[in-house]
Amino acid sequence: MKSEKWYKNPEMLVALCALSVGLLTAFISIYSAYIDRAYARASVWPKLEIFRSYSANTYSYGVSNKGTGPAIIHYAKVTNADSVLKAWTDIAVFTHIVQSHIGNVTIPSGQTVQPLSYEGDEVAKILELDDSISIELCYCSIYQQCWIVDRTNFSQEVEECVISGDQKFLQ
Repeated sequence: MKSEKWYKNPEMLVALCALSVGLLTAFISIYSAYIDRAYARASVWPKLEIFRSYSANTYSYGVSNKGTGPAIIHYAKVTNADSVLKAWTDIAVFTHIVQSHIGNVTIPSGQTVQPLSYEGDEVAKILELDDSISIELCYCSIYQQCWIVDRTNFSQEVEECVISGDQKFLQ
C-alpha cells in the first residue's frame, strides 16, 4: 500500500485550516483589546491649563481641565525667581488673598479651580512680579498616565509624579 504525504491527507488539511482560523482569531482578539484599551484611555484623558486673570483691582490664577476625564493632581511646584514657595503668602504682596488648595486635588473634566484670588490696590505690583512666578503641576489620569504642565500650557508626559518634599507647594 502506498502511503500519502501528511499534507495531502484531508484530515490534516482541515486541522491546518482550523489552526489558521484559531490563530487569526487570537490575533484579532488581542488587537481588539489593545484598541479598546487605547480608546478607554483617550476617553478619560485630562488636559490642564494654567491661566491668570486680572483687572484694575483683581488678580487671580486659575487651573482648568479642558480634557475628557478627571485630572488627579499629585503635586504643585511654585517658584518666584529662583526661590521655591511653600505658600502664596511667601510673596510679600499676597497678604490679603483668597486661596484654595491645588497640590493634591482632582479636577473633573470641564471644571476650573482658582488657587489664588487677590482683590486690592497692589495689582500693579503683582503684575510686575508675574513673569518671575513659575507654576508647575504634575497630574495623572485614572489610568496613571501622567503629565507635567507649566504656565506655557505645554503638557509633557512623564512616567510618574515625583517631587522632593522641600520643593512641594503646600497650599
